[in-house]
Amino acid sequence: MRILDVMSTGVVTAKPAETVREVVVKLLSRHCGAVPVVDGNQALLGIVTLRDVMLPMYPNYGEYIHDSVHSRDFLEMEGNYPEVLGKKAEDIMVRHPLTVSPETPILEAASYMGLKNFRRLPVSDHGKLVGMVSIGDIHRGLFFARGGCDATQGQ
Repeated sequence: MRILDVMSTGVVTAKPAETVREVVVKLLSRHCGAVPVVDGNQALLGIVTLRDVMLPMYPNYGEYIHDSVHSRDFLEMEGNYPEVLGKKAEDIMVRHPLTVSPETPILEAASYMGLKNFRRLPVSDHGKLVGMVSIGDIHRGLFFARGGCDATQGQ
């Protein structure tokens, strides 16, 4: 089975100059964890995940993980959220994200996700965004194709 068999199309996207606030609205309203950033020709420029929105609130990356030796004022750090929302998508996006093609075997994509601890990947064809695939999409495809599931089971 290939990625084109399980990927989602019609993906919500963002432009580089959109504010992080606009991207977060898309993330929350669509209940998704990532929004690809594209140019006017649908060329994939980057991706913004919920984690990418959180990281700028920490003075440095090392403080993202709780350090019991050095006290942090996490409530004060939370006050930085409105500033983060005012940034542009291009300021926080991961540039040149790992992608798969529509022809990639689904277990190859799942192996990349496992190695990088990613839950979803953009699907691109010659640099243009054509969809997204999640680990759930892959599992659902495998289950219905190879899980021996039929309409009478489970009833």
